[in-house]
Amino acid sequence: MLVSMNEVLKDACKNGYAIGAFNAYNLEALQAIIEAAEETGKGVIINYAEVHAPLIPLEEIAPIMVMYANKASVPVCLNLDHGTTVESCMTAMRLGFTSVMIDASALSYEDNVKNTALVCRLAHSIGVSVEAELGHIITSDIGMDGVEAEDRDKLDPDSIYTDPDVAKDFVEKTGVDALAIAFGTAHGIYTVKPKLDLDRITRIREKIDIPFVMHGGSGLSKEEFQTAIRNGIRKINYYTYMALVGGKAVKEAMDNVQSGESVFFHDIPKIAREAMKKDVINAIRIFSLEA
Repeated sequence: MLVSMNEVLKDACKNGYAIGAFNAYNLEALQAIIEAAEETGKGVIINYAEVHAPLIPLEEIAPIMVMYANKASVPVCLNLDHGTTVESCMTAMRLGFTSVMIDASALSYEDNVKNTALVCRLAHSIGVSVEAELGHIITSDIGMDGVEAEDRDKLDPDSIYTDPDVAKDFVEKTGVDALAIAFGTAHGIYTVKPKLDLDRITRIREKIDIPFVMHGGSGLSKEEFQTAIRNGIRKINYYTYMALVGGKAVKEAMDNVQSGESVFFHDIPKIAREAMKKDVINAIRIFSLEA
């Protein structure tokens, strides 16, 4: 069933676990996520990120996502991930998404507040939930502001991580439903082991009482995930390693094809889908504190 982010996070907030948010950029990823959620009996958030547009435009995949969400036997939230403009968030809402992330974290604090507050007013008027980002979640392979990923220790954590007092002010001024916070994770594949400030989650939690979101979670250990969850993370975005698992499964299958043996293209997506489904099931169990 199609529900809002607030609805799918309600039980997670009550019982202290996290909901997985997995990216769907094609039909096979969408099917893998839905099947994994139904097999585990857990609610799920399905992301479509703006950066997926070259793979398939939102206008083309959104109706399919809405159909699958409505048919699902578990709660499913459809979320626009890293929407960089008010217009892109409005487009997702018009297409039936029940949650949008307005990511104005690259702008000044004042403009981040302004854009987020506007999206919240528009979204809340039609029952759509809103996530925003505060602080800077870097990209693992390129670092930030000219600092290479392996030199990230040169960055001042207080200058890029989410400040608890600023987070309180941000939430009060915007009315946002969930907040993506920066505490040391990074988007993409980790080239160096991340240094997580897990206590920062607790300090932010002491200031505000809304669900916190972890971006850049792929590649963390089970213990790191679950400590973050116990400290207050309630939504975990997970994409990179899920996509890698699908690609690896296809490569291994093709490597085992004998010379002269026929390969039907329709078998290739099935291989990736099954591998991604298993990975999503494992992630859901970790996030639910059941593994």
